[in-house]
Amino acid sequence: MSVPDMFSNIQGFLTADQDIREDIKKVVQVLEQTAREILTVLQTVHQPSGLKDIPSKCLRARELFSTVQIHIGELKKKFPVEQYYRFHELWRFVLQRFTFLAAFVVYLESESLVKREEVAKILGVEVSRVNGFHLDLEDYLAGILTLASELSRLAVNSVTAGDYGRPLRISNFINELDSGFRLLNLKNDPLRKRYDGLKYDVKKIEEVVYDLSIRGLVKEQEAEESK
Repeated sequence: MSVPDMFSNIQGFLTADQDIREDIKKVVQVLEQTAREILTVLQTVHQPSGLKDIPSKCLRARELFSTVQIHIGELKKKFPVEQYYRFHELWRFVLQRFTFLAAFVVYLESESLVKREEVAKILGVEVSRVNGFHLDLEDYLAGILTLASELSRLAVNSVTAGDYGRPLRISNFINELDSGFRLLNLKNDPLRKRYDGLKYDVKKIEEVVYDLSIRGLVKEQEAEESK
């Protein structure tokens, strides 16, 4: 084979690869739009009226997640299943965002931490990499760290809404989350940097709880709930 023929074949390979990437990007754009729609729904819980109507907000978010499964199904068809990590960077951030959103929904519903398997089920993907398209473990952890930042914000806004018990529950949850992450030996630099931000979320929520305690509002809330 001549040198021009060799490079002609290489160009054919590059063109085919670029076509795959463009097809993937189109689906990812749709997924990003859906993620924004879900976030818009969930962001209303930071308002006093939305905080009182959490079940309906979570229900609407789960309805939107059903469309996510459809689009991810389309995404799976855009590349050879064994080449997941070759194109992973193209959808990594949107999967992290969906992990955060799924975790936020589950927390609002039950004040518990969503499992990786549950997130995968919500998104319509696998957990094991053996099956090709899956929820990467580091993407799951990155999404959970984003949840911590969102809950620190919710703790502050709960006080504004007059819900003085919620910040204390959020504080307990975030402290447990922090303890869990401390058990991990994180080697991934981006993930490690995001984990380093968790201590600021812990500190922010502790300041909210401390302020409530000094003002006696936590005991006041507990007394109201016990009636």
